[in-house]
Amino acid sequence: MLAIIGGTGLTQLDNLEITRRLIVRTPYGEPSEPLIFGEIDGREVMFLARHGIGHTIPPHGVNYRANIFALHLQGVTEIAAVATVGGISADLAPGSIVMPHQIIDYTHGRKNTFFDGIDLPVKHIDFTEPYCNNMRANWQAAAESIHEPLVLKGVYATTQGPRLETAAEIDRLENDGATIVGMTGMPEAALARELEISYAAICPVANHAAGRGDSLHHIQYEELVEHLNQTMVRVRNIIAALVKQNGLCKLNERTETRK
Repeated sequence: MLAIIGGTGLTQLDNLEITRRLIVRTPYGEPSEPLIFGEIDGREVMFLARHGIGHTIPPHGVNYRANIFALHLQGVTEIAAVATVGGISADLAPGSIVMPHQIIDYTHGRKNTFFDGIDLPVKHIDFTEPYCNNMRANWQAAAESIHEPLVLKGVYATTQGPRLETAAEIDRLENDGATIVGMTGMPEAALARELEISYAAICPVANHAAGRGDSLHHIQYEELVEHLNQTMVRVRNIIAALVKQNGLCKLNERTETRK
């Protein structure tokens, strides 16, 4: 099953016909909200708002382990994540939608593994390519099917939050090779990899990062919200295309199996 994880600006899917909600408890606590099951164009999908109902959970307070494990318990094999970011590179203006291919993790103190030697034996996963290439291809095909521009590469710097960064910190991130900055990329991607769930994200750019573009001296929150609301309409269209495409792929797989 495919699950959508929504971030800032995507606490619900307007085009999702909800069929049921499920409260899930895990060994790691409760996820951000009850899991939402529903259909988009008649195709089943699961949805989870990363920050909870009403966006009440800050990035550093998200129970990432509970979120990913709850999806795992329900048989999720693919996760399509949405994570709002700031644009570091000059060409990534507000309104851009980026599909990152790499991550740099600057977070600290987050529960970032299932295999901590306490609940489960220590396990070292290969994280050379942090996003699933098959899932990235699905995102790309979905965007192309509706002629929606998608930046196909990006390096996602994950910061601790909840405050935004200083201009000097953004300079440092850029020197490290980052092109976008957000607060929720990790440990979500690594936890999905640990449970062998295909995971990839798309990142709507809500604002220029600190010290860049129209955020040269300060970030204008009102404009950020306006850009994000406009971009999320396009993100929802890509998600609908992704779910439709995923349903067709599953149907083709079942047809091939019967032959």
